[in-house]
Amino acid sequence: MGKKKIAIAIPASIISDTPHLREKTSKVALIGRAAAIFRVNEIIIYRDDRKANQYKSTDLIVTLLAYMETPQYLRKRLFKRDPRLQYVGIVPPLRTPHHPLNRKAESLKVGEYREGVVLSTAEDGVLVDIGVEVPVLMRIKQFAVGKRLAVKITSVDEQVEVQTANRNEIPDYWGYEVAEAMEKHALAKLLLSGRFDLIIATSKRGSKFTAVAGELARRWKEASSILLVFGSPKRGLYEMASDWRMNLNDTVDFVVNTIPEQGTETVRTEEALLASLAILNVQFGV
Repeated sequence: MGKKKIAIAIPASIISDTPHLREKTSKVALIGRAAAIFRVNEIIIYRDDRKANQYKSTDLIVTLLAYMETPQYLRKRLFKRDPRLQYVGIVPPLRTPHHPLNRKAESLKVGEYREGVVLSTAEDGVLVDIGVEVPVLMRIKQFAVGKRLAVKITSVDEQVEVQTANRNEIPDYWGYEVAEAMEKHALAKLLLSGRFDLIIATSKRGSKFTAVAGELARRWKEASSILLVFGSPKRGLYEMASDWRMNLNDTVDFVVNTIPEQGTETVRTEEALLASLAILNVQFGV
């Protein structure tokens, strides 16, 4: 079996109770860091309030998460000046393998992977910015200027050369992708999509993790694509499922309480995310 693909689904309302952009940015940064720490491959932002217009909030969350995931040396090329990014200076770096600190071409090694952006066409292919002093050469012309792609170093001679790389072939954790699910009953459609071998919902009304750990371990081992779903403090997943006229227990594989005997009335989504991923990491090596 290949590498497991871990996705998390979080509600668009996570920043609805945070009035200032600085605090919104900080909250989203916690989610991005948690996802990177525990090697999450996809973050799905879903519409959870049927009455509110959540497109503005979703757009902000997606933009901030995408900015965080982008290597620092590519951000100026891929993100224009944007008021939504006013406070990104407080966002901690991810320091994942695809955010290398090396900025010198002479230190590159054959077989090394980098993220790059196509700068221009050249006689022999295209020139790509991979975060070193000079652009490197890719001997194909099929990618448009401005295209971001993963590359593999193939030559470190006088002219550094690269070839495209599939993210699935890269042995290291290579960041997360961000997706939106904003249609009506978006989460229900996601749960019924058949995309995932294993779906775990989190809820304080779910089974204690210790009670289902054995069966969950068996299913985890067999699964190649896993979705971990979080509700919001104001509306849990059981309440959302009632809107769809569905039984949550029948819709997902497990409903788990990862914070039993919680000492607070509610647990924030970003707090539940960290707690749940930490437990799964200890038990199964997320």
